[in-house]
Amino acid sequence: MDKGNCSSLTEFYFLGITNNPGLKMALFTMFLLAYFINLLANLGMIILIGMDPQLHTPMYYFLSHLSFCDLCYSTTIGPRMLVDLIAKNTSIPFSGCALQFFIFCAFADSDCLLLAVMAFDRYQAISHPLLYTVTMSSRACSLLMAGVYTMGMTDALVHTTLTFHLCFCGSNEINHFFCELPLLFLHSCSDTQINELVIFTISVFLELGSISGVLVSYCYIILSVLKIHSTGGRLKAFSTCASHLTAVTIFQETVFFMYFRPSSAYSPDQDKITSLFYTLVIPMLNPLIYSLRNKDMKEALKKLKYKIVFKYLYYTCAYTLIHTVVF
Repeated sequence: MDKGNCSSLTEFYFLGITNNPGLKMALFTMFLLAYFINLLANLGMIILIGMDPQLHTPMYYFLSHLSFCDLCYSTTIGPRMLVDLIAKNTSIPFSGCALQFFIFCAFADSDCLLLAVMAFDRYQAISHPLLYTVTMSSRACSLLMAGVYTMGMTDALVHTTLTFHLCFCGSNEINHFFCELPLLFLHSCSDTQINELVIFTISVFLELGSISGVLVSYCYIILSVLKIHSTGGRLKAFSTCASHLTAVTIFQETVFFMYFRPSSAYSPDQDKITSLFYTLVIPMLNPLIYSLRNKDMKEALKKLKYKIVFKYLYYTCAYTLIHTVVF
């Protein structure tokens, strides 16, 4: 449809998670706590990995980027959702909606691809330990991350450009708490078949590529682990992969449930709950999954605690001594 023949929407209104005023405050408190844990855990992971030289390895390098992606795409959605729960005006400008979707899509896609890269890293570490430092050099890791971010941003740019060049008319109320493509298509007067085809094609490519990478890597890992004669060696090899497998399973199952269902199975309330899970809960769980069973992370955290306590005592003693001498 020609854009000149339809009214142009300048803003959208989010209907949010619920219209129940009593429930809104309870949800605000719960989601604020979840976002605070998410923020603290992911920032803590990034800082801890950056400060401890023993964690300057490819595995933790990718893990710090996973925390960065989780933090970015959850922060794009979380604070705005919290504000809308207590605010009367839930409008978002057309350009703000486009920017929100672009950032969310770029880092969510990067997160998906990064999980496959992390599986490849574990394959190299377990199957080819002698060549690991050569194969997964700093340059190789940087190139892999550059590829992940490039693909994520390219996908986000394609979807954002195609979607926000559509003609929007009619109601500007979105029955959700953020700008998501399927709901935006409902408000378009233009033909969205091309957009839907592009979404399906790219989503299948990214999902199948990521899942295939993970499955192939773990098939080789299992074959390599079975060649290890000692039970302790096998358990150690599997324990390094358990956290990653847990994160991959939770993320991919949620994405499949959200985007690869028949249209007849869609329910607005169910979609909101699922969206909450992958925009707020998964980013909160990832750093906890990777740190709770990780000895290196626990040791690094202990060292950081000792450093903080030592510095506090040092500066307290220095201040007391100077105060005593001067006064």
